[in-house]
Amino acid sequence: MHFLFSLLMLALPQENHPPDGRYTYDVVYAEWDKRAKGQHVTVVIHGDSIRVIHAAGTLSGKKGEVIDSGIIMKHKPTGKWIIGRGPADAHAKEVGGCSDGPAVIDFKKKQFHLC
Repeated sequence: MHFLFSLLMLALPQENHPPDGRYTYDVVYAEWDKRAKGQHVTVVIHGDSIRVIHAAGTLSGKKGEVIDSGIIMKHKPTGKWIIGRGPADAHAKEVGGCSDGPAVIDFKKKQFHLC
């Protein structure tokens, strides 16, 4: 299923996300007007797969723990990059912030959004 979903996502026209690699991103909070508070995550991209790992700061959990993981996709209604679990997430009612929807990741600003 994951393989078929990845093939489907590759066939859809969309902007490019960053190439495979490890990146350091700031954590920004919806409750803090999308401001950073000195916390960082390591973002690992391999194809359309993504893992977000606790890197530094006072995030809950331990350094090195995976905070989020899934498939990189564009949210159709907003055009934001999200970390989805399945095809329906591309059309989720809400994303990011303090919603129950997929997390938002901003590749241009190198920011991972949390509540």
